[in-house]
Amino acid sequence: MPTGLKQTSSVVAISAQTVESAANTFTQSQISLDLSPLDNEVFVVVAIDINPSFPDGLAGADTATQACVSTTSRTTMGFIEDSNVLASGSSAIRGAGYADSGVGFTQTSLETPPANLEYIGIIATNDFFLSVQGSGNLGAKTVGARVWGYRAQANANVFSALVQSEVLSA
Repeated sequence: MPTGLKQTSSVVAISAQTVESAANTFTQSQISLDLSPLDNEVFVVVAIDINPSFPDGLAGADTATQACVSTTSRTTMGFIEDSNVLASGSSAIRGAGYADSGVGFTQTSLETPPANLEYIGIIATNDFFLSVQGSGNLGAKTVGARVWGYRAQANANVFSALVQSEVLSA
C-alpha cells in the first residue's frame, strides 16, 4: 500500500471499449470512476490489459492500430513514455513493397506487472481515458481494455499532490 493511502475497497476490474469515429481518426472515451473528491478518494491501478484491434492487411500498404490508457484527456495518441499514459499498445502490418499483405507486428507495454510491484499508477481525478487511432486502414478500429485497481482514501497532503501532479501531466 502506498504511503498516505488507506485501501477502502477490494480489487475491481473496469472494462471499456472505444471505437474510432471514422477510419484513421484519433478517438477517445472518458471512463468515469465515480470517485469522491470530498473524501480524497483515489483509484490505485494494479494492472491493465489493452487490446487494439488488428489493422487491415492491404497489399503494398503499411497499416496500424494504436491505443492507450491515460489519466488525463489527450488530443493525440499517447505512448508509454508520456507521463500521463499508464498503458499503450499497437498492432502494425508492414506491407509497403510486398505484393501480399506483408508482415504483422505487435507491441504493448507490460500488460500485467510482476507481482512484486504494489501498483502501476494512481488516478486522483474522477476519470481515465481510453484512446484508439488507426493508420492506413479502410475501416474504423477499436480498442478494448480492462483496468484492475482499488479505491483508497488519501490524506489531504497526498491527495493534493496527486491531483496537482496528474493535472500538470496533461
